[in-house]
Amino acid sequence: MSASSTGPRSIVRRILWVHVVAFGLVAILVPLSFYLLLVAETTKLHRDAMRQQADAIAEHLVPGDDGRWRLDLPEALQDIFSKAVDRYAYAIVDADGRVLFSSDGSDQSLFPEVPPAPAPALLQVQRAFSTLSGARVPKTHDDRTVFIEVAENLSHRDVLIDDIVSNFIPRVAWITVPILLLLLGIEAHVVRRVFRPVEAASRRAREISPRRTDIRLSLDQIPNEVAPLVVAVNEALDRLEQGFRVQREFTADAAHELRTPITILRTRIDTLADAGVAEPLRRDLAVMTRVVTQLLEMAEVENMAPGDDARADLRAVAAEVIAFLVPLAIAEGRSIALAGDEAPVWVAGRAEVLSRAFRNLIENAIRHTPPGTVVEVVVEPAGVAHVCDEGPGIDEAERDLLFRRFWRGDRKRSGGAGLGLSIVQRIMELYGGAVTVANRPTGGACFTLRFRPVAVRPGEDDGTDGADGRHAS
Repeated sequence: MSASSTGPRSIVRRILWVHVVAFGLVAILVPLSFYLLLVAETTKLHRDAMRQQADAIAEHLVPGDDGRWRLDLPEALQDIFSKAVDRYAYAIVDADGRVLFSSDGSDQSLFPEVPPAPAPALLQVQRAFSTLSGARVPKTHDDRTVFIEVAENLSHRDVLIDDIVSNFIPRVAWITVPILLLLLGIEAHVVRRVFRPVEAASRRAREISPRRTDIRLSLDQIPNEVAPLVVAVNEALDRLEQGFRVQREFTADAAHELRTPITILRTRIDTLADAGVAEPLRRDLAVMTRVVTQLLEMAEVENMAPGDDARADLRAVAAEVIAFLVPLAIAEGRSIALAGDEAPVWVAGRAEVLSRAFRNLIENAIRHTPPGTVVEVVVEPAGVAHVCDEGPGIDEAERDLLFRRFWRGDRKRSGGAGLGLSIVQRIMELYGGAVTVANRPTGGACFTLRFRPVAVRPGEDDGTDGADGRHAS
């Protein structure tokens, strides 16, 4: 199942996405909440102001000697309720709804639609071109009750308050949004920093392979929530490594145990008087011996450690292997040629191990090149070696299968078990190199070994006398 069919699986992306949504909601809800609080506080201040103004008028409303109410407002209050300002208004009505006093001199109550009540009330009425909002406060003297009405025309509210209320959200947004974006950036950095050890463990896990089962994931700085998974992976790798070790030990033990029966069988074949019978048996026994040798060699290479300071002269290794295989080549009617610069080529690896890679490749070339042709070995100064033959070449579809264990392109051909090229690849990987194969333009296959070059140490010979190449036949 693809990742796209189940949604994003990245923990970092999920956390950041949740925070983006959360910050977005905060960016909307916080200014809105502040706006509602500001509106509520403004309304409360307005109502308190109306009550205070009504109480102030009530202090100056007194009954006269004639039993009639008298209102003597100071100049400050008169200015507030001035008709020229047309912002605040008051009216004093009796229990029957008659207007005794008013700021504009009219005989109409400010809130005629609302009947008087014995308790103070906050009222609001809608008129043709304005909205009045205010308070009605009762005042009683000698069983006589009047109602003091105070109202503010909301269409003429204080400019400062109007600006604050109307522009609050944009102004808060200009402050809130950058802060939230900054917090989101900090959050993204913190989250990525927290998961950096997890990413390092993931990169380390990619290095694990059947040939590198010794790798373990580090618990250093791993979050506690992920640590149990890392521990479980390491424990699984321990079991996997143990399984591979048992498998390799079984292969080595089986191959080792086969050596004694093969030796006995060789001795008995040598005692046969009939050469016509003995010779085919010797050839079959040689194939069997080669298979057992390769099994032992593969088991040994699998358990081999690279060694940090291991280094060898690639030119000398190739020359030594060619000298060893010359008798085999002559017996098969082939020749081996060593070409390239004769100066020492220092590469990473132990000479005895690198010689196995050369030996398997050259033996493979001898088996596949026609009689009377030459197997050419070329060593280049950059730490690259080529082993080329003049055989039929290798099909494009089979190149990825060549280095698999026990794979043979021609099952009818005897002489090996399909382990030689696997051994070569394992040796190259052991020392940080690589092996590739391609067909020659003139016919035949050419295997290329790319080793890891190392610097020449002081006192080491960097050149030798001699010709440009050698030829063995």
